[in-house]
Amino acid sequence: MKRSVGLGLLMAVVCPLVLAAQGVPTAPAALPVDSLLKAANAAAAANTVAINFVWTLVAGFLVMFMQAGFAMVETGFTRAKNAAHTFAMNFMVYGIAMLAYWAIGFALQAGGIGPMSTLGGFDKLNNEFALTIGGKPWGLFGHTGFFLTGVAYAAPVFTYFLFQMVFMDTAATIPTGAMAERWKFSAFAVFSIFIGAVIYPVFANWTWGGGWLSQLGVNLGLGHGHVDFAGSWGVHMTGGVIALVGAWLLGPRRGKYNADGTPNAIPGHNIPMALVGTFILCFGWFGFNPGSTLAGSDLRIGVIATNTMLAGAAGGVVAMLYMWSKFGKPDPSMMANGTLAGLVAITAPCAFVTAPSAVLIGGVAGVLVCIAVFFIDGKLRIDDPVGAISVHGVNGLWGILSVGLLADGTYGDGWNGVPGAVRGLFYGDASQLVAQLVGGLTNFVAVGAMAYGAYKVTALVVGGHRVSAEVEELGLDLPEMGALAYPDTPEVSSAVILSESAAVSFVAGRLEPEPDAV
Repeated sequence: MKRSVGLGLLMAVVCPLVLAAQGVPTAPAALPVDSLLKAANAAAAANTVAINFVWTLVAGFLVMFMQAGFAMVETGFTRAKNAAHTFAMNFMVYGIAMLAYWAIGFALQAGGIGPMSTLGGFDKLNNEFALTIGGKPWGLFGHTGFFLTGVAYAAPVFTYFLFQMVFMDTAATIPTGAMAERWKFSAFAVFSIFIGAVIYPVFANWTWGGGWLSQLGVNLGLGHGHVDFAGSWGVHMTGGVIALVGAWLLGPRRGKYNADGTPNAIPGHNIPMALVGTFILCFGWFGFNPGSTLAGSDLRIGVIATNTMLAGAAGGVVAMLYMWSKFGKPDPSMMANGTLAGLVAITAPCAFVTAPSAVLIGGVAGVLVCIAVFFIDGKLRIDDPVGAISVHGVNGLWGILSVGLLADGTYGDGWNGVPGAVRGLFYGDASQLVAQLVGGLTNFVAVGAMAYGAYKVTALVVGGHRVSAEVEELGLDLPEMGALAYPDTPEVSSAVILSESAAVSFVAGRLEPEPDAV
């Protein structure tokens, strides 16, 4: 008995000492309830920010992989003799435009963005160059964060940079399809610097960086200002307008048009490659649209992802049915472009519309892309080998207009500093459609003008944009790149399907030069 009591007393003395040595209180005093709540809230907030970081980065990785899809689509839709050149443009635009964006473009786009609420509230990117008109600020471009140094050397900024950079790269790669098969690689490289450093960033600032189009709501009462959730306008229409200007100035491929202006078909060499590329783009779009919340904690990502999927499917099916009914064949190339057109169109309204509206938006895009391809090719006589202008430019415009028509008022409270959710014309706010129209017109004029200037400057730097007639006939792979895409395959894919004799003449055994169109 005495021994047991002794052991008990010993344990009573030793245990507190051991626990104290381990830093564990023997009988902790109860924390006040408000302190526990504060600690729990702080932990929850930290976890939410961490989730948002991971979500934004993973979404950025998905968008980066879309570059492989673009490369396969564009290469499949062009001829085998130009496959290495077309693929190389899609490969190198990633690095060239990225470095230009890192050095200059990001600061112009996001240098005045203000607090990054979903990524921890970082607020040092707060220098926006703005004009004061009527006592109200109208932002034009940011000027903080060049080379990701200074206040930009922070984890939230690096995360945001990665996500925005791959968006820029999507816009930069669109012109490579419209200008394929006759564009000098040196001209492509210099032109891409302009896109990454100036054209895309300045324009993106106007809606996503606190610029003047985003302020149409608070300054003029036009809805929530110009609204583009994930880039129908900021990425796709921008790339489409650049492609339109570039293809127009560059001129058509040799043999594309007859003497009377009628077009000839120039088939792509690998339709399965283009269709696989389309699937890759469909997959990457789940980063493009849901990722634009910059918040994995925003449960609207489920609606956004499903709307994205539905619109792409509707675009592909409707384009197939349109071609089938009009020409008697479903046309795989239009299936691909119809799907992409639906995805482009839903990119702006994906967070703001219902599922039936998403299907409607995608279906309309499927018809628009078919009509636009034949109009641009046959009426405007602008040679676009892959249909990039129709897919991205035309349906980028349709995407932002659909926000002004079909946004149903269930999402977007406080968007661009305007109270209440985003509503379109059919849900009670006609002014939102006006803001969308202003944004569309601005894109066509401003991006078109910047692209025209960049094209002319590039021509001076590299001595013109277009390869020689001999190189175009031979194929750009060996003369421009020094390597053939298919060295062991006889060239059978360079033929043009003529409606009459092609406008190609030979003088003394040499091709007659065909200068740039403008």
